[in-house]
Amino acid sequence: MDSIIGFLNTLFWDYVLIYGLLAVGAYFTLRLGFLQIRHFPEMLRAVSGSRAADRAGISPFQALCTSLASRVGTGNIAGVAVALQLGGPGAIFWMWLVALLGMATAFAESSLAQLYKIRDGEGQYRGGPAFYIARGLGAPWAGALFSACLILSFGLVFNAVQANSIADAMEGAFGLPKPATGLGLAVLSGVIIFGGIGLIARVASVVVPFMAAAYLAVALYAVLSHAGEVPAMLGLIFRSALGLEPAAGGVAGAMAAAMLNGVKRGLFSNEAGMGSAPNIAAAATPDPHHPASQGFVQALGVFIDTLLICTATALLILLSGTLDPAGGPTGTQLTQAAMEAHIGASGPYFVAVAIFFFAFTSIIGNYAYAESALTFLGGNGRLGRAVLRLALLGMVFWGAMESVASVFNAADASMGLMATINLVAILLLSGQVARLTRDYLEQRKAGQLPVFLAQSMPEVAPRIDTAIWSRRTAEGKE
Repeated sequence: MDSIIGFLNTLFWDYVLIYGLLAVGAYFTLRLGFLQIRHFPEMLRAVSGSRAADRAGISPFQALCTSLASRVGTGNIAGVAVALQLGGPGAIFWMWLVALLGMATAFAESSLAQLYKIRDGEGQYRGGPAFYIARGLGAPWAGALFSACLILSFGLVFNAVQANSIADAMEGAFGLPKPATGLGLAVLSGVIIFGGIGLIARVASVVVPFMAAAYLAVALYAVLSHAGEVPAMLGLIFRSALGLEPAAGGVAGAMAAAMLNGVKRGLFSNEAGMGSAPNIAAAATPDPHHPASQGFVQALGVFIDTLLICTATALLILLSGTLDPAGGPTGTQLTQAAMEAHIGASGPYFVAVAIFFFAFTSIIGNYAYAESALTFLGGNGRLGRAVLRLALLGMVFWGAMESVASVFNAADASMGLMATINLVAILLLSGQVARLTRDYLEQRKAGQLPVFLAQSMPEVAPRIDTAIWSRRTAEGKE
């Protein structure tokens, strides 16, 4: 199994995704006219829309918080530390670049997810890459393959990764045995996920803003305490990314290590292009009532995850002086050591609590994605959901006792296959993304509230749920 996982990781990360993610992000950045920079205020406006969730969907703010619940996890604390340990300070530059380009990719995939969403048997909005692959590209077999990959990665493997980081943090800070942590985490997760996506969204909309604000506040304190060192530290990041700092392996080796680890951990953290966040984006009632509205919301999620929270962790570690590429702590333990250097003995405990909230919300957010994939596969009845939920809880317990290396490697492989399928799909559907974007921005420019009606894209209308994109629905009369 180790050799198979190693082969898949080499294939995806050394040849396909490390360049594919950057290329697709650059393509959408250029085709959409640097949308993530020029129209950043629109992202804030789309999140703060006044329309609450209707009977069929969740609100834009709940969709953002649920996607952040999945995005903001161990990648923001342990993942950044691993990237710094293996790739040096330059890895952070590549995480930034992946995020900046990834904002355009996130916009594209979430807009498509909204366009092709459906109502399930209970009248709830469902959608995601599997739906736009099957309906938009006429390839249901590829949609089924994607759904299987998503359930494997987000429903199972990634939750083992999150549980692993929680167990490590709790053992290091409080001396709690890993089996006890795993059992307690499985019980707590079960209470939430058995309540369905509605309860997950409500919990996320409360917990995520609180945990993100608290973490950023402590990081800001640490940065301000070392304000004079920040410019030099930022310079170190850029020099290291370009191979201008002395390092083992020479310039080419240093650049390659920084790029590889920055891109891998960047995608693992912000998920742009992976095809995960579109599953919850499709569950939202957008405001304005236009597919591109949720594209803007999820692009903002990438910005918050990487350019704010991951950067905060990176500066905490680099300013603490605890990073030792030749050895020393790594992962969660490195971030705990850095926090202890900044705020004293309470630092490791604060990181342990942050890891718990970040990773726990990732578990429940990941389940929301997996349930959408289960809907596509036709298994979203009570029995199918129960089996998925119990399997997820079993992986949480198992992951708490596994080593970081084996769990992270399996997660990288499953994520790589999933992302490859999604990137091909959104490239093939990029013309529709451009049409949606142009329609939205032209209405804004004309001083109108953007509204999408199915008849405005007659070539797509036969493949989407026209009842969702009717004037009656846009006016909230349902």
